[in-house]
Amino acid sequence: MGSGSLTMTTRDINEREYVTATIGEQMFGLPIDRVQDVFVVDRVTRVPLSQTDVVGVMNLRGRIVTVIDMGRRLGLPSQRPEAAPMAIGVDDRGESYGLLIDEVGEVLTLSHETREANPANLDATLAAVSVGVHRLDGKVLVVLDVDRILDFERKLNAA
Repeated sequence: MGSGSLTMTTRDINEREYVTATIGEQMFGLPIDRVQDVFVVDRVTRVPLSQTDVVGVMNLRGRIVTVIDMGRRLGLPSQRPEAAPMAIGVDDRGESYGLLIDEVGEVLTLSHETREANPANLDATLAAVSVGVHRLDGKVLVVLDVDRILDFERKLNAA
């Protein structure tokens, strides 16, 4: 068999793509393989007695999406413009979620080799949902673990 395009190179294995987002002054990265879409949050219905970081639910192209305010979830001050709130859509165990952010950035391809462990001085709330950081031109990109973000049991027990 010849060397077809199905062969994975070392470069493919050692790199990962992230959708970047900003909340407050902090830049975050979500693994692109966990991101379903990016959308404008519109017509959210509040859910009585829900956690304070759950904004509500909305209908997005025929599916019900739970909208989570990432600023509240991570304890960060939001600088979100009220005109067009954006969310990153993720799925977990058959449920759809919209992670409300301040600003969507670009897709970055980063090497596993440049990812560092969480710094000792990283806020405990961020460290609990992060799998490491990348240092980029004077900024720190915190790599988020989607499963940890959506672990409502952990969030409830911590409260």
